[in-house]
Amino acid sequence: MTPDLRIRAARASDHAALVEQFLGLNRFEEPIAGNRRTDPEGAGESLSAALKRVEETGGAALVAERGGCVVGHLFLCFEEDAAYVRAPLRPYAYVAELFVRDEARRQGIGQALLREAERLAAARGVPRLMIGVLAGNAGAEALYRRFGFRAHAIEMAKDVASGEGSAFPGPLSPGN
Repeated sequence: MTPDLRIRAARASDHAALVEQFLGLNRFEEPIAGNRRTDPEGAGESLSAALKRVEETGGAALVAERGGCVVGHLFLCFEEDAAYVRAPLRPYAYVAELFVRDEARRQGIGQALLREAERLAAARGVPRLMIGVLAGNAGAEALYRRFGFRAHAIEMAKDVASGEGSAFPGPLSPGN
């Protein structure tokens, strides 16, 4: 891991860097998902929505800082499972956003962010840490498995054709 790496709470002064990173995340995920907004305004709206979710769930917005520059982020939300789950097992921490800039990848920054998320979850007495990964994002899936995550559920999607063709123009569409 990078020796001058610092994981800390995001600040208002990190806004521009976080918008840039959300834009990078959206652009990275677009070829995989086929539905991401890749414009700066979309990145700003994505960041605002993510920060709202963090706030509403009493979560944490973390940044990884190296050499005074924000090089990654992780947004952690505290959620509760449905009534069919036994009451003591309902609370969980959910990594809603995780991104490391291209030039900072494969240096342990994602793992450092995940360790801090796990520490925060444990401090809150939450029994589970959850994370989602887009099907096809093999690099992220490999990182999460190395960190100890295992498959929990599989979500599946099917395009529903409308009168104008596929409702979902991404890679799930027939012919892609």
